[in-house]
Amino acid sequence: MKERYDLPCNIAQTLNIIGDRWTLLVLHEILIGQTTFNQIKKALTGISSKLLSERLKYLEESGLVTAVLYSEHPPRYRYDLTDSGRDLEPVFNSMLMWGARHLKKCYKKLVHKDCGHEVRPAYYCEHCGQNVDDLQVVVLESELKNA
Repeated sequence: MKERYDLPCNIAQTLNIIGDRWTLLVLHEILIGQTTFNQIKKALTGISSKLLSERLKYLEESGLVTAVLYSEHPPRYRYDLTDSGRDLEPVFNSMLMWGARHLKKCYKKLVHKDCGHEVRPAYYCEHCGQNVDDLQVVVLESELKNA
């Protein structure tokens, strides 16, 4: 895919990988268990076979998805998320929570499995071993000089 953002910014560079139309939705389908081409195509009404094929190849090249051959005749593949792809789950969860709070029509919400109540995100510091709410974005000067 074409790099659209030439900015020294994690968000911009992440969007260069996952910001194309349909890409996040394809990843989400794989995350929730729709792992074959036909399952993904059926779940994403409106995506063409050609575009889905392109997205899956791109996601594989980007290291977010692996293709696993499950039938040789004809060749058919299942798509699994790599560790990098699975690391997007909190992004999807955050989008679900944002949507539950801000969309005019809410389709899904994220709840605690045991009690059924909605959850909110929390940030955890591995160094301190605590949940924290005093966050700060730090610019990595060495990376800006190398960019």
